[in-house]
Amino acid sequence: MAILELRAPTVMAHPTSTAGSYVELHRIFCVGRNYGDHASEMGNDPSDPPFFFMKPASAVVRSGRTIPYPPATRDLHHEAELCVLIGREGADIPPDAALSYVWGYATGNDLTRRDLQAAAKAARRPWDMGKGFDNSAILGDIHPVAEVGHLENARITCTVNGALRQDASTADMIWPVADVIACLSGLVTLQAGDVIMTGTPAGVGPIPKGQTCVVDIAGLSPASVTIAP
Repeated sequence: MAILELRAPTVMAHPTSTAGSYVELHRIFCVGRNYGDHASEMGNDPSDPPFFFMKPASAVVRSGRTIPYPPATRDLHHEAELCVLIGREGADIPPDAALSYVWGYATGNDLTRRDLQAAAKAARRPWDMGKGFDNSAILGDIHPVAEVGHLENARITCTVNGALRQDASTADMIWPVADVIACLSGLVTLQAGDVIMTGTPAGVGPIPKGQTCVVDIAGLSPASVTIAP
């Protein structure tokens, strides 16, 4: 019997705040509608519970890189997010134990092909091509909990070429990190290396070609990306 040999992509290793230290990333989960003001600006009811979608780990880009404007879109948007790195396996995790599963936190930018996402919504189809495309998950360095705590009331901002676009606090989440972990772990078994992008506040908007988008969260390294001209 012939065995077909395929070269799978290498495991995605991402830097931490400790020089020369890296962690291996597994899956990227994203939370929808976790800030009431963003849910409202997108025409949704903030009282609806958040939901989850995914990006491939291969979509992760380290902060400070320049990426091409993605194909098949004319409306690339930024979404500033607090990102959680899971440190150990767990399923059906109760909220009061959920934070013990967190290894660390990072600043993130959930890049979105908004026109493709809108078309998928209108057709009641999955968002994969609007959310899970190449270079769509910008992550800053990951900081361990022992260094930064749990960032339950940290300022989160996003600028494009220095102009402030988003400005909120992680305290504004509808579902705090512990509740997000509890909910998601009831749907899938979480694994070490899983990343959860916890949703974005209001103010999402386009990133034109040639401009730089920077997401900052107090206490963490920034997540910066430049879109090639």
